[in-house]
Amino acid sequence: MSIARVLPRIGVVQFQPRLGQVSANIAKARELCRGIPPKSVDLVCLPEMIFSGYVFNNAAAISPYLEDPRTGPTSMFCAELAHRLKCYVVAGYPERLELSEVEQYLADTGEHVVGANSAIMYGPEGEWVGGYRKTNLFFLDKPWAKPGTGFASFSLPPPLRNLTLAICMDLNVHPPRRWAADGPYEVADFCLAQKTNVLILLNSWLDSGEQSEEQFDLFTVNYWADRLRPLWLESSPSSQETLVVICNRGGDENGQTFAGSSAAFRMRQGEGKKGILCAALAREDEDVMVWDSSL
Repeated sequence: MSIARVLPRIGVVQFQPRLGQVSANIAKARELCRGIPPKSVDLVCLPEMIFSGYVFNNAAAISPYLEDPRTGPTSMFCAELAHRLKCYVVAGYPERLELSEVEQYLADTGEHVVGANSAIMYGPEGEWVGGYRKTNLFFLDKPWAKPGTGFASFSLPPPLRNLTLAICMDLNVHPPRRWAADGPYEVADFCLAQKTNVLILLNSWLDSGEQSEEQFDLFTVNYWADRLRPLWLESSPSSQETLVVICNRGGDENGQTFAGSSAAFRMRQGEGKKGILCAALAREDEDVMVWDSSL
């Protein structure tokens, strides 16, 4: 008789995709994940827009790579991997908007967009679980993407339980708000309100350029932890603990260099330090990191 796990095992896939080479990028991810045995993980994460690449200068450039949810190549990959491994799988992708949504957004804002910077999640039987659209857009998203309407939480079976999903720039402040010493800390506050057990951030975060000779972009890892301050600083009677996984990509695209340095933290309210950094990948790593959070 097996004993139910209390804390999850999470696989983090980091590599350097090639812009617009969807099939090759999927083949790379499939090869990296080949060594994960079935039922050995509870969740596998892949970064923001991992198969299309990220740095598209305008709506026309990204349009050939937009995907329909549930039927696009990212959905097909996630469904296949989830079913094989008997776990949840989440990945970022550029979602194609229906024409009616494009027209309505143009009428409402005067801005022409063609897609959304989105994430998709599939379950252990290869079933659709849900999706999320990035709320706080980076400047590279704005020429083509419609922002989402807020962060998303999913109620999943143990050991994942209450999982919150966000994408990259969601760690920063939604305009027109500005950051100050006391915040706002939008994602972290949302996690506390939702009693989140696991926070997953799918990123295409740029390299800081700091200490570029070092394997890890520790400036960026530290920045990520700073932006989640309420999860580790403020005290509360419950002393809520949140497992935080930041799944980033590496490599270069159109003059932009990405940080890699995917990281996994345990953060507990009231500890007064930036959580415990439990596992991390280096800037240039192309690998799968499996974090068993019970260890």
